[in-house]
Amino acid sequence: MTVLVTGVAGFIGMHVAETLLARGESVLGIDNLNDYYDVNLKKARVARLDGMRGFRFVHADVSEADSLDEAVEGVPELDRIIHLAAQAGVRYSLKNPAAYVKANLIGQFNVMELARRLGDRLQHMVYASSSSVYGGNTKLPFAVGDPVDSPISLYAATKRADELMCYSYSDMFGVKATGLRFFSAYGPWGRPDMSAYIFTSKIIAGEPIPVFNYGEMSRDFTYVDDIVQGVVAALDRPPRVNEESTPHALFNLGNHKVEPLMRFIGLIESALGMRAVIDYQPIQPGDVKATYADVEASRRCLGYEPRTSIDTGIPKFVAWYKEYHGI
Repeated sequence: MTVLVTGVAGFIGMHVAETLLARGESVLGIDNLNDYYDVNLKKARVARLDGMRGFRFVHADVSEADSLDEAVEGVPELDRIIHLAAQAGVRYSLKNPAAYVKANLIGQFNVMELARRLGDRLQHMVYASSSSVYGGNTKLPFAVGDPVDSPISLYAATKRADELMCYSYSDMFGVKATGLRFFSAYGPWGRPDMSAYIFTSKIIAGEPIPVFNYGEMSRDFTYVDDIVQGVVAALDRPPRVNEESTPHALFNLGNHKVEPLMRFIGLIESALGMRAVIDYQPIQPGDVKATYADVEASRRCLGYEPRTSIDTGIPKFVAWYKEYHGI
């Protein structure tokens, strides 16, 4: 049988596909290879997967229904979906909001329609949500049952809308679906718009690094291997179908450890053996001061257990960065 992985050229998508292939799954990976960031990095991720048995890549855009349908045509063994394709980034949503409507709302709808059409053949659809849905909540850690009706960025609003739309499809059509709220993922093959990548590149170049809210921020930084473990565990555990409940679930995937931003930067400095030039700035629109995941439900229901601290994860990221860029 085959797992469809959308956004397979993305940071988490590549790692998820790699893990599935390593355990003997067949993976149909699709991606539109857009230019939100360096397309060569995306192509390098796909090239890493191309040599693995059971992998097939199709250049397709989930926000275009015909493109998605053509990508899955002739794959009768398709029985699971991991939907990771999305327009990411809080700050970019201030510059190009239309990209979020197209990728995160229309794209999500098209994938849900595919899931509905697959009917009983579909075992499970897992999709990416975000810790951003918690908005400006001040109660920490964030639990899945907390209020999420006050998003403070369009990106967050689209991710919450994805959850609501998917719930409705689960309720109306019996689509077994699980949404995963990722918390500040980082690691090798990460995106250039992510903090670890930005800080590392600017420190190496001797450029000031922007530090918002004057450094008074903290995040539940989650290493990519832990995220992937949670994604695959969720895939293997679809919600139960019965007359009394809707087959839809939500879980947090975080490290369950809040870390000050300045400590995160300090570990990058240590791994590089270089000092950062700090450019302290006010908090940006759409940013939150702290994120912190309550993962008890993920542990109980998925067997999820984050294992990588930033003390271990940051040196791994920096080592990959230097190798990838030939430093």
